Amino acid sequence: MNNKRLSKHMSDADHIVNYEKCPKRIRGVFADNLIVDSSEALILYETNHVPIYYFPRDNVIMDHLIKTKHKTYCPYKGDASYFSISVNGKTSLNAVWSYEDPVATVNGIKDYVAFYWNKVDQWYEEDEEVFVHARSPYVRIDILDSSRTIRIELDGKVLAESQRSRFLFETNLPPRFYIQKNSMKVNMLPSNKETYCPYKGKASYYSIEVGDKVYEDILWCYKNPVLESSKIKGYVCFFNEKVDIYIDGNIQIRPQSKWS
Repeated sequence: MNNKRLSKHMSDADHIVNYEKCPKRIRGVFADNLIVDSSEALILYETNHVPIYYFPRDNVIMDHLIKTKHKTYCPYKGDASYFSISVNGKTSLNAVWSYEDPVATVNGIKDYVAFYWNKVDQWYEEDEEVFVHARSPYVRIDILDSSRTIRIELDGKVLAESQRSRFLFETNLPPRFYIQKNSMKVNMLPSNKETYCPYKGKASYYSIEVGDKVYEDILWCYKNPVLESSKIKGYVCFFNEKVDIYIDGNIQIRPQSKWS
């Protein structure tokens, strides 16, 4: 590694890369074949990135990986080499990477391999399927029953009102206010949109019509959430970034987030 690259890494004190051993059994499946099965993974945390699992090569079916010419450079980890996954005629291009000569501060990931989560068909932590990315043990979700009056408005029209809501507090995200469907004052129009959360599961979306305007995908529902978030099953939630929410008559400031 040249000195310019090293100095760039060492000068950025605000960027943090940490990793630790993960005690979970982690499995990845591609084209109905197990490609990784590990109880010895590392989980890596990096500023502005989701958690990433790194696996010892002897826990990966390396026969299913084909090294490519693709390379990338990270000033905090070094040069990455890439592999494609190929199983029974199905290929996932450059789905796997490895730092074969990482910078000294992350030397523990040397020769481990990591996968793009969405380039593998299924992921399991123990026997539970996990979506989007690895779950961080440092993310917490609290779901609390509340008798405070919630009123939700848009363009001066009341969309919902409830005194039996559930407040969801999730690490580093705005609080969310889940209400029962019978608290709605307007019709919900089912949408085809679905998203996944590693901590809550699959969300189904709804639009609403206010006057002559349709607000698309403005609220969602976890019909069958993961066990840890089961208290919000069947409840609906609006983007507080897009509506006016009053709690006990006090309007809440709309949060600024990627959903604003």
